[in-house]
Formats: sequence, C-alpha cells, structure tokens
Amino acid sequence: MTVRVNAVGVVATDFRTTLAFYERLGCTFPDPTEPHAEADLGGVRLMVDSAASMAQLGETEIGPRHGIALAAEAGSPEEVDALYSELEAAGHGSRKPFDAPWGQRYASVADPDGTSVDLYAWLPGRKPEA
Repeated sequence: MTVRVNAVGVVATDFRTTLAFYERLGCTFPDPTEPHAEADLGGVRLMVDSAASMAQLGETEIGPRHGIALAAEAGSPEEVDALYSELEAAGHGSRKPFDAPWGQRYASVADPDGTSVDLYAWLPGRKPEA
C-alpha cells in the first residue's frame, strides 16, 4: 500500500474572504465555487471548504486546529515585512517580523478563521544548498 499526504484543508466561515486571503499569499483557485475550492501548491493541494458545508457533514468544531500551521515563502526579507504590514493592517497580524536564528526573516499571520500562516524568506547567505 502506498499512501502520501497530498492536501491540507481549512474551513472558512466566510468563503470568499478566506479565498482572497490565500490568493494574496500566491494561491490560485481555478473556478472557485462555494462550498469547495482547491489550489495546487506544486504537488500538494490547499483545500478550502465552507463552514456550512462542513456542518452538513457533521463537523461541529470550526476554526483553527491545534498544532496546524501553514507557511508561505516570500522572495526577500523586505517582502516579508511588506506583506506582514499589509496583512496586519487588515487585522491578520500575529507575530511581527524578526530575524530568526535559523536564518530566515520570519513573521506569522492568521487567516480569517484563525489558522496560523507563517511568512518567511531566507536572509542573505543563509539559504541551505539544495
């Protein structure tokens, strides 16, 4: 048997607002139709489902899951700062940008339903060789 994780899902109380949030982070949702949309993240999919559709399936706990966080890579440390400022102004800021000891400019925001999304970019000279 071969199994691999190939998708991560979030539940949205406001479907369109949540799609717009993730689109700002570079996701593309071809033909999004409530109650479900998917973005290809390069072999892994981000799935967004409306809270109403999840409730119909018996899902009663809506909101961020404990221990779940997503991450989005920016092109530069300056882009992390600019994106964080934009998202903070829209009410999504969580952890202001800082230079992390592991070599990244790092910040955290929250999607409209509170799911944590880390923003990062490698600091000059710190990106590991592939």
